[in-house]
Amino acid sequence: MDNTGNLQNKRIGIIGAGPSGLAQIRAFEALKAKGEIIPEIVCFEKQSNWGGMWNYSWRTGVGKYGEPIHGSMYKYLWSNGPKECLEFSDYSFDDHFGKPISSYPPRPVLFDYIEGRIKKSNAREFIRFDTTARWVSYDEDTRKFTVILDDLKINKTYSEVFDYLVVASGHFSTPNMPYFKGIEGFGGTVMHAHDFRGADQFRDRDILLIGSSYSAEDIGLQCYKHGSKSVTLSYRSNPIGHNWPDGIKEVPLVTHFEGDTAYFKDGSSEDFDAVIMCTGYQHKFPFLPDELRLKTRNNLYPDNLYKGVFFNALPQLIYLGMQDQYYTFNMFDTQAWLARDYMMERFELPGEAERRLDIDKWLERNSTLKTSFDNVDFQTDYIKDLLALSDYPHFNLDKVAAMLKEWLQDKEENILTYRDKTYQSVVTGTMAEEHHTDWMNELDDSKERYLYGAEEEELIPERM
Repeated sequence: MDNTGNLQNKRIGIIGAGPSGLAQIRAFEALKAKGEIIPEIVCFEKQSNWGGMWNYSWRTGVGKYGEPIHGSMYKYLWSNGPKECLEFSDYSFDDHFGKPISSYPPRPVLFDYIEGRIKKSNAREFIRFDTTARWVSYDEDTRKFTVILDDLKINKTYSEVFDYLVVASGHFSTPNMPYFKGIEGFGGTVMHAHDFRGADQFRDRDILLIGSSYSAEDIGLQCYKHGSKSVTLSYRSNPIGHNWPDGIKEVPLVTHFEGDTAYFKDGSSEDFDAVIMCTGYQHKFPFLPDELRLKTRNNLYPDNLYKGVFFNALPQLIYLGMQDQYYTFNMFDTQAWLARDYMMERFELPGEAERRLDIDKWLERNSTLKTSFDNVDFQTDYIKDLLALSDYPHFNLDKVAAMLKEWLQDKEENILTYRDKTYQSVVTGTMAEEHHTDWMNELDDSKERYLYGAEEEELIPERM
């Protein structure tokens, strides 16, 4: 059917211009490039630049305009998974850098890549920066959303009306901060990973990290690499279990603090200079009313989202990137392409009851997963399910899944050297270069050093 006239009058609102929100803009731009008419799109971004989590800020707590800081990004962060597992299938690393690079680039290099794809497009014209969503309401009669917004720069509140609303505000920005008896008497630094901005302040200090997730693993490794005296990881149910070097150890959960001493479930105790809570994040959407709010913990298949994307009670409300993630950028792309086809009236959703059955089928399988390999297979099948429903450029998912499993094994073998491994792109077939310096000895994460540093290699002192 010819619905171009109809679509021209439609308006789509996107909350967030991180990798998920940008993926949604890109999906529409891919159609526009083919000469198709697309609806009006407005994307609201609280920060003053795009990139979401990859947009580093020195600020913690609240930003320039008093809004809660979104980013949890820190200095010296290097990709903790092979870049070949997150490559865009419509914009390769070769397209961007024009030469092979290593498989584990630092944040500035990955940010440059994300930005490269979006700079080639007219995405900026769709985005209003320094703008935060305050409240969303849905009118059953008009079947439209009203979004109340604050333009933070000029301190102005206004509202906009949309036919579809895409929530791409991420779920790694509102810290989950547990209480431990006596912690208020601890004399050193206490912070959440969300406020960690680099290991410099923890040099020569004894650090306690509470949690056994990726952020505990990575922040612990970074503190070790950049000269902390000792790093202790305290886990609730299971240790991360790597073969840690001397200087990093794992202990059961903290029971309580007395002064600067932490006591653990196994009866041991130790003094620390700082405590970093790596205790995860909450899915938080303060701008959404109760009946539209996604309520979930961090898992591979949040309930109430058909195909992991469409809010089942009201599919015009779309959530992107709300899953726990093995795949990242390319998963957000496949979600965004399918969401786009629905909004363009090219993909028809089944009825609510049928959608519910599909959700339940995935939830049932999710509940049986036992190992990391199971998780990878589950998310691979989920993305295959999405790819079958849209025209997103296909990429070899089985190869990516094999890489993810290899990455998990590399980390098991040696947590200090896994980032020195290289992988082959499934998009271009290019084999990654080895980085000019072993990761453990590379203390400079700048793009210049990464891309050109080998030409005049500095002598880097051995770790004391």
